[in-house]
Amino acid sequence: MAKKSAIHTVGKRKTAIARIWMSPGKGKIIINDKTIEDYLWRPTSRMVVMQPLELTANDGKFDIKVNVKGGGFSGQAGAIRHAISRALLEVDAMNRKVLKDKGLLTRDARRKERKLPGQPGARKRFQFSKR
Repeated sequence: MAKKSAIHTVGKRKTAIARIWMSPGKGKIIINDKTIEDYLWRPTSRMVVMQPLELTANDGKFDIKVNVKGGGFSGQAGAIRHAISRALLEVDAMNRKVLKDKGLLTRDARRKERKLPGQPGARKRFQFSKR
């Protein structure tokens, strides 16, 4: 059986879905046909994406191509982090303990609560009037 050259995984957070292809390389990360610096302009978002690679000492060893859609920049960064973490498990199963201890393998399912009909928001209520 031939060895796969690229690992494909999917990561999710809130309403964002990230599909990544990870292959051995020099550490280039391309997100929606842009570099990571051009797409994620917040340093904290870039830090979130790089977290699993730095924890497992794989920084600069893989080229990653990302296709992400849905949500905002924060949710997309979390989805990319989730996908990279899952791909690193396929590379080496020994990475599991490090990634699981930091909570990077768990899909963060928190979403915005839906607005209820006849009310101003999900939790907020109109002021009660006794008379």
